[in-house]
Amino acid sequence: MDKLILGIESSCDDTSAAVLRDGVLLSNVIAGQTVHEAYGGVVPELASRAHQQNIIPVVAQAIKQAGVAKTDLSAIAFTRGPGLLGSLLVGTSFAKGLVTALNIPMIEVNHLQAHVLAHFIRQKDRDYDPPKFPFLCLLVSGGNSQIILVRACNDMEIIGQTIDDAAGEAFDKCAKVMGLPYPGGPVIDKLSKEGNPKAFALSKPQVAGYDYSFSGLKTSFLYLLRDRLRENPQFVEQNRADLCATLQATIIEILLNKLVKAAKELNINEIAVGGGVSANSGLRLALTEAAERYRWKIHLPPLAFTTDNAAMVAMAGTFKYERQDFCPMEAVPFSRVSAM
Repeated sequence: MDKLILGIESSCDDTSAAVLRDGVLLSNVIAGQTVHEAYGGVVPELASRAHQQNIIPVVAQAIKQAGVAKTDLSAIAFTRGPGLLGSLLVGTSFAKGLVTALNIPMIEVNHLQAHVLAHFIRQKDRDYDPPKFPFLCLLVSGGNSQIILVRACNDMEIIGQTIDDAAGEAFDKCAKVMGLPYPGGPVIDKLSKEGNPKAFALSKPQVAGYDYSFSGLKTSFLYLLRDRLRENPQFVEQNRADLCATLQATIIEILLNKLVKAAKELNINEIAVGGGVSANSGLRLALTEAAERYRWKIHLPPLAFTTDNAAMVAMAGTFKYERQDFCPMEAVPFSRVSAM
């Protein structure tokens, strides 16, 4: 019997719904929220209100595009956390209402695990070549920078993570002080192609083990701007491309140094990457070059699966459905998670 899973994602500012049949993608609909651009970051209250407006039409469109009826669904998978509580509450409440109406199981999904399992989504027009267990996944986004040891779809261990800012957060905050729009990561990525990555020197953290730190880098960047602007008020405008190139190259170097260390010490050559920052062209190029140097089998997700999306939630839900790992109606969202 087919496993037809509806996934619902509402952890931050994107409302998304997707349908998978036996792990094959049938639809993946995402409604973004441009209202946050004026504030330079996501405003939680505005995000939850937008989810309330978007979730019904987004789910309806996903089911329609999939060419199925809601009564055909086997289960509904939803993001329980981590994320913004108000946003998560919208998706959780909607999932509870729909499973009650359809009398089908509900499956809770860890948002971070979903990013990892996005590599197992099957697409009709793409070759299927998922990572082989065990593998390492570099998970990088606006809120997370982690190295995850993935032994199985239900056995993941965070072996390294940021102790302060995440990589995506560093991109966004540094972009803001340069007068660049939000989100800053894609803009920095674009401008960095025109700049010199060795134009300036930025501090790099010395953190033990596989953990990351980007707070010092961010502070170093701010001090650089402060000192140079005192000498030349037009410094940022005149050197924006070089600043972006230097910042991006430094962040990528920090990310890769710990990933290389983990891969060597654990003797693992299957490497995956996930999260919004995995769309960064500089990071993708650096990972590809590292794969050649260290003989890794690298797994880069399609760009559609790098940002928050429900296809990855439905994929995680598919694995849980196979184990009959269902969620009670009493489940409530959670904003943070310390383990996988």
